[in-house]
Amino acid sequence: MSANQTTNQDKLSSLRKQYPALANKTYFNFGGQGPLPTPALNAITGCWQRIQELGPFTTDLWPFIGKELNSTRQQLAKLCGVAPHRLALTENVTSGCVLPLWGLPFSHGDHLLISDCEHPGVLAACVELARREGLEIDTLPVKNLRGDPAATDAAVIDALEQSLQPRTRLVVLSHLLWNTGQIIPIAAVADRLESHPHRPFLLVDAAQSFGQIPTSQAAAAADIYGFTGHKWACGPEGLGGVALSERVLAEANPTVIGWRSLRNESKADLSEPDPFHRDSRRFEVATSCVPLMAGLRCSLDLLQQAGTQEQRLGSICRLSGRLWQGLADVAGVTPLLSVPPASGLVSFEWGSNEPLGDLVKQLGSEGIWIRDLADPDCLRACTHTFTTEEEVDALLDALKRLATA
Repeated sequence: MSANQTTNQDKLSSLRKQYPALANKTYFNFGGQGPLPTPALNAITGCWQRIQELGPFTTDLWPFIGKELNSTRQQLAKLCGVAPHRLALTENVTSGCVLPLWGLPFSHGDHLLISDCEHPGVLAACVELARREGLEIDTLPVKNLRGDPAATDAAVIDALEQSLQPRTRLVVLSHLLWNTGQIIPIAAVADRLESHPHRPFLLVDAAQSFGQIPTSQAAAAADIYGFTGHKWACGPEGLGGVALSERVLAEANPTVIGWRSLRNESKADLSEPDPFHRDSRRFEVATSCVPLMAGLRCSLDLLQQAGTQEQRLGSICRLSGRLWQGLADVAGVTPLLSVPPASGLVSFEWGSNEPLGDLVKQLGSEGIWIRDLADPDCLRACTHTFTTEEEVDALLDALKRLATA
C-alpha cells in the first residue's frame, strides 16, 4: 500500500468514528438509510438551541431562518448542477417527485411510460394520477438489463425507442435502479425525448444516486429530479430536494399549496390569478424542520472530507466489486448484475427456499445488516465510502456459512 493510500485509509478511519451506528454493527443498508454522524446531530441540536435563543417566532429569527434556507438550497443546487431557483426543498423523494408531477399539463388519453424498476411510492402516485386524469400507462422494460454499462446504455435507448408512443407525455425512470443496481443514462434519455413530437417530461427518482454517484449531468437534464438526504448522503430523515427544469417552472401548476408557495406569504389576494412563486418555491408548502438543514449540510461537508465525488465512488465500487466477486464462492448465490457494480448496490439471488426475511434476521442477530427485496426476489447489500474490506469479508463468510447450513 502506498503512502497516499495509507493516509487516505487513516482519514477514512478517523471520519468513520464520527458515525456511532457503524461502531457496533456491520452495516450494509445505506440504500435504505445512512447513519447520521455525530457532528450532524450536534448541528441539528445547535440549530434548535439557536432558534430558541432568538425566539421561535420573533423578528430576530427570520434572518436566521432565511440564511438556513438559502444556504441549504445553494449547496444542494450546486451538487445537482442547477441554479438555486430550480431547486425546491422537500421532505423526501416521494414528495419531491409527486408534487410537481401532479402539476404537469396532461390531457385525457396521454400516455405515461414508467420503467419496470420504479419504487412503489412513485409508481402508486402515477397510477392514481392516470386514474384521475384518464391517462394510459406503458411499461419501459429495464429490469433485465444487468450487464456491461455501455451495452446497457444502448439497450435502454433501444427499449425507449420501442416503448414511446405518439402521445407519451411523461417518462419515469430512476437514475440508479434501487433493486438491480444498474445505472440509467439519464442525459441520453433526455436527449432522445427532445426529438419526440410531444416532448415528454422526464421524471427521475434519484433516491439511490444522490450522495453516491455524480448527479449534476442527470439532474440538469431531467425535468423532475427528486432526491433525499437520508440515504447515501447520511443526513437526517425528513429533508430532501428536487431539481426542476425551466419548462416545469413555466408550465406546471402548484399542487399541495401553502404559505411558502406564495409570493406574498402574509396575505391571500383573491383577485390575484397567479399568486405563486415563479421559481421552484411554488412547489414548497409550509413550515419545515429548519434544524434538519444544518444537519444535512454538515453530513455533506463530512462526505467531502472523505474525498471528491469521483474518489468516493471509486472507493465504493472497489468494495462493491470485492463483494460481487466474492459472491461467486457462495453456494447457490447469483448476483443480479453480470459485471462488477458501477455503484455500491449489490443485489443477489439466494439459492435455497428459505424466506429471505428470515435470512436477514439471522444475519442481523450476528450484527450484520442487509435487506431483502420483493421485486425481484433477492437480497441487497450496499457498500459506502466508510465500509471496510474486513466488513465485506465478514458478510461473505457469514453467507457462506448460512448457504451450507
